[in-house]
Amino acid sequence: MALEINKSNYEEIISSGNPVILDFWATWCGPCRVIAPYIDAIAEEYGDRVIVGKVNIDDSNEELAAKYGIRNIPTVLFIKNGEVLDRLVGISDKKVYVSKLKAML
Repeated sequence: MALEINKSNYEEIISSGNPVILDFWATWCGPCRVIAPYIDAIAEEYGDRVIVGKVNIDDSNEELAAKYGIRNIPTVLFIKNGEVLDRLVGISDKKVYVSKLKAML
């Protein structure tokens, strides 16, 4: 299961040195609900090598969304050493998320 990321644990997660996948989402977002099982499956499959987190933009996480210029959701960021290496906006197949993840490892 993906971790809930917010402003209180964000810095610790990003500075951990591990690759990070951040899924920016909201409960009212239909496309977000479509990709949620993919994100959770990736967390299960790759959780020992990567941190997979979900950022609910409606739960006082506007600062994190603004920091990364999130204008549409779902947006999934692929971060390594604090740097955004890639991003996917909207719905993609699970294999696309896995491919981007593998490129980071």
